[in-house]
Amino acid sequence: MSIEVGSKLQGKVTGITNFGAFVELPDGKTGLVHISEVADNYVKDINEHLSQGDQVEVKVINVGDDGKIGLSIKKAKENQNRRPPKPRKPAESFEQKMNRFIKDSDERLASLKKHTESKRGGRGAKRG
Repeated sequence: MSIEVGSKLQGKVTGITNFGAFVELPDGKTGLVHISEVADNYVKDINEHLSQGDQVEVKVINVGDDGKIGLSIKKAKENQNRRPPKPRKPAESFEQKMNRFIKDSDERLASLKKHTESKRGGRGAKRG
């Protein structure tokens, strides 16, 4: 079984370092999950997420010319956690937006006039 970029595999964590975890793949090869590829959020201490001997699902993200295999745990989980997008309501036309704006504007203007007239002494008050 050859290891190809994009394939998802089950593996076993065989070693943990401060920069990532080594995972043994089914064909006996070992790949590295960099600390930045362990979880979606910031990982300060990899030991809080993984332990030696854990079974993990990984996605192959690169295979170097020298045989080094780059793996990702968070990309293997990406499609599982993704929710279907919410249906969007149809966009308002320009005329609908303008009508809503004018209505809101008229209501605010009427409210403003009502409050300012009551503070000046009502209608028709003349200053002497």
